[in-house]
Amino acid sequence: MVSQPVAPVERLKKRQFIGPAFVAAVAYLDPGNFATNMTAGAQYGFLLLWIIVAANLMAVVIQTLSAKLGLVSNMSLAEVIRDELSPVARLFYWAQAELVAMATDLAEFVGAALGFHLLFNIDMKIAAILTAIASFVILGFERKGLRHFEAVIAGLVLVIAVAFAIQVIQVEPNVRDMAGGLIPGFEGTPSIVLAAGMLGATVMPHAIYLHSDLTKRRMGKIADKRGLMKIQTLDIWAAMLIAGAVNGAMLVIAATVFFGTDQKAATLESIFSGLGTSLGGTAPYLFGVALLVSGLASSSVGTMSGDAIMRGFLKIEIPIFLRRSITMAPAILLLLSGFDPTRALILSQVALSFGIPFALIPLIRATSSGRIMGDFKNGVKMKLLAWSIVTIVIIFNVYLLVDLLV
Repeated sequence: MVSQPVAPVERLKKRQFIGPAFVAAVAYLDPGNFATNMTAGAQYGFLLLWIIVAANLMAVVIQTLSAKLGLVSNMSLAEVIRDELSPVARLFYWAQAELVAMATDLAEFVGAALGFHLLFNIDMKIAAILTAIASFVILGFERKGLRHFEAVIAGLVLVIAVAFAIQVIQVEPNVRDMAGGLIPGFEGTPSIVLAAGMLGATVMPHAIYLHSDLTKRRMGKIADKRGLMKIQTLDIWAAMLIAGAVNGAMLVIAATVFFGTDQKAATLESIFSGLGTSLGGTAPYLFGVALLVSGLASSSVGTMSGDAIMRGFLKIEIPIFLRRSITMAPAILLLLSGFDPTRALILSQVALSFGIPFALIPLIRATSSGRIMGDFKNGVKMKLLAWSIVTIVIIFNVYLLVDLLV
């Protein structure tokens, strides 16, 4: 049997390769980002705006490496790690990655429920049920094909971006003060801790696992890897630019509305009410819509990440709706018990901090390996940049972890 030649990228519709980065970008727009970015703006004004810019540039590098791994090696990060571990170590690695993904998903589910609660003034228990139903609806698009799911997620990202763009226009921030926030600096230890939380809410281990899996699933058989990598680079920059702009908008809004006032912005609920008091009109509702959409989108993406992790490490795949039912159960029980939603977001950051090095270090090692990547392995400059990013991210997350636990 004669094998069919593989078409180069130029002969294929390029738009079919756009999308994986937008799915990964949802992890950079989850409720944890809402909480940390708006708290930073409320407490320190524009001081930490540069952290968002730096974190977003780091995300571009990290997601580029993840996409390249899946594209070139035709393996996901979980599969690459699995092949280098003993059966016992493989189970440990899968367990920690799965727990991190589930903990992150818990916070995202809680964020969506909070969105329902704030928008419609309904009890959190009812909000939890509505969130569960909406999550199943979104995941239903994945059964129609990966492209359908990616299109829905990209649409939800656009909704979040538009909501915050309108809010920025409403608050009319001082451009000079914004520019001052791009100069690196801190104001004491508390601002460093908060910066660590902002960075921790941006770099998501499950997004790294998922991005490599998405590029592998759809692009592994394309011959023109360099042409495809150019398209992926465009996909990543576009998605991360939107994510970075939205994260920056969160801080800018909080800095303009809350900084230097007596209004409290310690929780997502207080931010919602504060926007209503200061701006009125549509401002609080735009925030609520963005929070709701963020929670639903990121929670769905978290479920897919867990699926990629299990499939990669254990070669086991369970129905996506069954996985969604399992992963949402802890969040539903948490909300039914009356547990503080904001506290749940904080605890999720602890789990997230634990999982970051387990994803980042193998990613850099794999993409620097000639055996795995061939001519596409990381060059000296990329190695230095990547290891510098990993060092910074790990130091900041250890700092955050110690502060939260001590």
